[in-house]
Amino acid sequence: MPKKTKIAFFEIEKWEKSCLKKGLKSHELYFFEETLNSKNIDEASNAEVISIFIYSNINKNILAKLKNLKLIVTRSTGFDHIDLEECRKRNIAVCNVPHYGENTVAEHTFALLLSLTRKINKAWDRTRKWDFSIEGLRGMDLQGKTLGVIGVGSIGKHVIRIANGFEMKVIAFDAFKNKKLEKELNFSYAGFEHLLKNSDIITLHCPYNKSTHHLINKKNIAKIKKGALLVNTARGSLIETGALIKALDKKILSGAALDVLEDECFIQEDKGIMSKHFPKKCDMRIILENHVLAKKDNVILTPHNAFNSVEALQRILDTTLSNIHGFLNGKIANNISNPKF
Repeated sequence: MPKKTKIAFFEIEKWEKSCLKKGLKSHELYFFEETLNSKNIDEASNAEVISIFIYSNINKNILAKLKNLKLIVTRSTGFDHIDLEECRKRNIAVCNVPHYGENTVAEHTFALLLSLTRKINKAWDRTRKWDFSIEGLRGMDLQGKTLGVIGVGSIGKHVIRIANGFEMKVIAFDAFKNKKLEKELNFSYAGFEHLLKNSDIITLHCPYNKSTHHLINKKNIAKIKKGALLVNTARGSLIETGALIKALDKKILSGAALDVLEDECFIQEDKGIMSKHFPKKCDMRIILENHVLAKKDNVILTPHNAFNSVEALQRILDTTLSNIHGFLNGKIANNISNPKF
């Protein structure tokens, strides 16, 4: 490829431009706040590299107009908005950002958990009104408590590491058991029902798909250990909302901390809620109106914010730059379209 490569970025926020310009200053860059679509594709028709987010649909018709295209870099983990088969036919490499917020989401998980166990939100609300009484603010220790982790992927692993620092007992459920990891991180795999019955705190860290839809539901939520806490920083539809409300009302659960709610407009990527292309009308305002959870004093809600740290967003850009530089230097990484490219 020529030394000065034509690279087009779509769905770009203003704050991202300076970093990308600095990292690719020897190349010819084009920036678009819009998605890549049939209306603006002519402006990028000579691009050899394009970078997109999840709202650009890269299909056969789009690819047919990008005659010089050699690389697509999506600034997301997911890639179902790209026709990989067509990319393979055209010998176009596709890279993604497989990891960027594992520790970030895990840390937010414990921020929520500590807010629940030490009633931080209630204490803050009280003291900002210059009321320093501690009545009703008695909390509980994490040390010695059993944490049930559902999903031992990259985020779940970080959660377990943090739990070890609090000297908690950790049990975990995952479809795929890794005995080496179990020993390294000092936790025990458990069956799903065993985890529900024996965990003082349950935290969800699995992906959302057909098999995990309403993983916690009206049929199994009553099996949860009485008085347990439930934390969800994964996807809202992992929990059947009606079942959660009933479990809180019947005191099966003593509290819940949620960064996600059901019906979040089928969010594919956490960062998607920051984009102007995300359907804001389906965001938190309507969700909170439709869910009585928001009014419960033993429920803490945050607005799908677990991923949202300076470092995590920077890692997305850093990986994007690394993917582009690697390709230009013949050492492609995170290639999801053609492993033998």
